[in-house]
Amino acid sequence: MASAVERDVGKVVEPIWGLRSGFEELSLNKLATSLGASEQALRLIISIFLGYPLALFYRHYLFYKDSYLIHLFHAFTGLSIAYFNFGYQFYHSLLCVILQFLILRLMGRTMTAVLTTFCLQMAYLLAGYYFTATGNYDIKWTMPHCVLTLKLIGLAVDYFDGGRNQNTLSSEQQKYAIRGVPSLLEVAGFSYFYGAFLVGPQFSMNHYMKLVQGQLTDIPGKMPNSTIPALKRLSLGLIYLVGYTLLSPHITEDYLLTEDYENRPFWFRCMYMLVWGKFVLYKYVTCWLVTEGVCILTGLGFNGFEENGKAKWDACANMKVWLFETNPRFNGTIASFNINTNAWVARYFFKRLKFLGNKELSQGLSLLFLALWHGLHSGYLVCFQMEFLIVIVEKKAANLIRESPALSNLASVTVLQPFFYLVQQTIHWLFMGYSMTAFCLFTWDKWFKVYKSVYFLGHVFFLSLLFILPYIHKSMVPRKEKLKKME
Repeated sequence: MASAVERDVGKVVEPIWGLRSGFEELSLNKLATSLGASEQALRLIISIFLGYPLALFYRHYLFYKDSYLIHLFHAFTGLSIAYFNFGYQFYHSLLCVILQFLILRLMGRTMTAVLTTFCLQMAYLLAGYYFTATGNYDIKWTMPHCVLTLKLIGLAVDYFDGGRNQNTLSSEQQKYAIRGVPSLLEVAGFSYFYGAFLVGPQFSMNHYMKLVQGQLTDIPGKMPNSTIPALKRLSLGLIYLVGYTLLSPHITEDYLLTEDYENRPFWFRCMYMLVWGKFVLYKYVTCWLVTEGVCILTGLGFNGFEENGKAKWDACANMKVWLFETNPRFNGTIASFNINTNAWVARYFFKRLKFLGNKELSQGLSLLFLALWHGLHSGYLVCFQMEFLIVIVEKKAANLIRESPALSNLASVTVLQPFFYLVQQTIHWLFMGYSMTAFCLFTWDKWFKVYKSVYFLGHVFFLSLLFILPYIHKSMVPRKEKLKKME
């Protein structure tokens, strides 16, 4: 009898629940359409901003509570955010987290565990890219999974370092090495922390455990005094969000593929690429600033104190906005953009290739890893290949200017410096846009068409400089300067 009643109730509840879900989908869809965005993009934005009420709940009800409650809170909220965005496909991340825990427990602190983790997690991510990839930018489960992949690889490396002789480790490796044995709940809380699950930033297990233990505060024994710093990053993120929302209907990568763009004058095509290249990065800047604010609010952004005793909240900073907006060099953009991911690659990949004995080879392999980590499209490889080429040429040009008396004297003329700055910034953002064209258009038929329309300007310009600069250096740098450098 009871089972019959349950079946009847189920028959009633099921269509009601389906109708409710349908209304939710419809309302989100309508709202997204009115904002000129996709429903998935709207869900992503909602989820990122949801970090603030969750952080406030954590501060007022869980700070200094039992660690298992905090891990449960982080795991549950992260999984809920994953379900809200990707439905039952959240199982991909859950499966990889459980597998990673088993690898740590069964293989221990061994190189085998590190290599197994790297191969398994990267293979799972690349398989996800292969089976879900389209010719457009889609927000799907692989987006947060690439963030998770780095977390889990870093976890395995730090766990391995925790079992090594501490005297053989660098000071950085000692800082991140994990001495204890993480439980499944700890690994889940670390992986699903709501302030970083979707778009980053990266942080270590040790730093996360300090958060759980209440150590990340500028006032020992009390909640961190981080509300104002968090609101500053949130406000800055909102400014970028408004700017991106207002400009996105008018400056799109789709226009690069139109006949109208192709028929425009060459100077116009270059200037459009320059403006678009600068603007397209704002969506990433927005997400990282907003999530950084969440991390600061919880205390995860605490990074010790300055010499004057002022608290630093930049442990989870993924952007140095002033440097990003003002520095006229490509190295400046690299140093100011996606900071934590770049730091992760430097710490766990680039520096671990020291045995190769070749810095440029290690840098090239690191960029190749980054390209594959972003996806399987050829555009990623072309973008990071251009970055590698530009950085090498920029370094050679800087050395030439510094070592040539004539060029260094010219560069130091005060009245000419605004002109030099303008030229540098124009070159900087033109070829940043050129590189981002391949990154955002993904497939070779699209980026090849756009590059052809500007006569492969970036490749021609920097490859030419790569071969010409050594001869210019030889003619403009006096022999005695070279001898002094050798000494």
